[in-house]
Amino acid sequence: MAVLATPGVYIEEKSGFSSSVVPVATALPAFIGYTAKALRGTTDLTNVPTKISSLAEYEEIFGGQPKTKFNITLNPEKGAGYDLSIDESTNFKLHSSIRLFYSNGGGDCYIVSVGNYENGIKAKDFNDAANNSGLPTLLKYNEPTLLVVPEASLLSAEDCNSLHQAMLLHCGKDMRNRFAILDVHNGNNSRALTSPDEDVVNVHREGIGSNFLQWGASYYPFLHTTIVDSSEIDFTNFNEVDALIEVLNGEVAADLEGELINESRANAIKGEIEKLSSAEGDQIESLQSTLKTISPRMNAILKDMGEMLNVLPPSAAIAGIYSMVDYTFNVSKAPANVSLGSVIKPSVNITAAEQEDLNLPLTGKAINAIRSFQGKGNLVWGARTLDGNSQDWRYIGVRRAMIFIEQSIKMAAEAYVFEPNNATTWSTLRATVSNFLFNQWQGGILAGANPEDAYVVEIGLGSTMTSNDILDGILKMTVKVAITRPAEFIVITFQQQQQKS
Repeated sequence: MAVLATPGVYIEEKSGFSSSVVPVATALPAFIGYTAKALRGTTDLTNVPTKISSLAEYEEIFGGQPKTKFNITLNPEKGAGYDLSIDESTNFKLHSSIRLFYSNGGGDCYIVSVGNYENGIKAKDFNDAANNSGLPTLLKYNEPTLLVVPEASLLSAEDCNSLHQAMLLHCGKDMRNRFAILDVHNGNNSRALTSPDEDVVNVHREGIGSNFLQWGASYYPFLHTTIVDSSEIDFTNFNEVDALIEVLNGEVAADLEGELINESRANAIKGEIEKLSSAEGDQIESLQSTLKTISPRMNAILKDMGEMLNVLPPSAAIAGIYSMVDYTFNVSKAPANVSLGSVIKPSVNITAAEQEDLNLPLTGKAINAIRSFQGKGNLVWGARTLDGNSQDWRYIGVRRAMIFIEQSIKMAAEAYVFEPNNATTWSTLRATVSNFLFNQWQGGILAGANPEDAYVVEIGLGSTMTSNDILDGILKMTVKVAITRPAEFIVITFQQQQQKS
């Protein structure tokens, strides 16, 4: 108040409202992986978490699709006439995963580029504290709320499991403000085709250990997508063009022997095929178009290549689903019974009977299934964390809603650090938190017929604090909340009754 020395009229303003709790973001993923580049202008962003808001911004800073290489060999005894495989050292997934993320409702996210496409895939790039590479770079960033590493599936099973353990440790111990979305290693393989020791789901469950399971969820199987277009693939994707020439000439020879074409036609086709070894620049697109016209096998090969490149781990799509569900409903809504965009089908067709062990294993380590339903499409059909035996943290929505509430209140409470530890501060803080929780109850995150049933805020001497707490400078507040839970099982009872008229 001004000093009252000069006669006159003085104005004093007082705050009529308490401060408010600003809700934190709930679906802001951090993706870790390899990119074509990592430059903003001349600034190197390798191992620097960088926030983006669109695919265009990603490609501007981190570049585009990798040139995934293939190997091909002639195999007349095989139905297709050839063996085709991906060079796994070039099979980077982050760019396609980001496209899948945005195809499923994704928004803002962080990108951590751990290197470019030239250095190969190494486990240490994803989690190397000594060189501050990958996961440790996120320790100083509080904003991300989800953690996704699609390229973990490119590592060996042992390295992938170690990385998954590190992700759960990061979320549950180091940060406690984010949630990990995990892919089952080799999740494109069916469980029925493996022995118990090689069962991809069992290997995943054993590999992730037993610590901090409530801080993550796993999804199975991989997805057949439409992310990579056929126009992005051509004969330059092969490590050895000569091997492709041999395979294509093999088809011509078979057609000639079967009298499907004459010798003149065969020579003309071979002449075009031989150009593969010297084509460059503008010739590539023209020759590619010609080969697609004259060679059915080339079309079959390109189709197979596209299908192989479009098999992607589901974690990025699931991160997009989390974002879409949070925006459309709220963070407590189960991210399940939701269709997937840009997905043709799951790589493994899971039945209801087969999902029983995925959803309710004895260990509690539930694996959320992605299933195809006739007339409905491809749906996420599970909403459990890896801590399925816990009544508190069984459901993804409950765990994430609690993170949201905790972090929002924590940020608001920081304004009261060093304030007098007295009844005035206690009542102000109680009112601030209660107003926030009232809004969450109205928004459907908290359950209850009235606010008193949905939450309780306790604070004060004799309630949450003792005199010694005050002498030690400690202010304690207890917040109890009833978070809404999903109706995972709906039981409808039918019974006949006797005719009454």
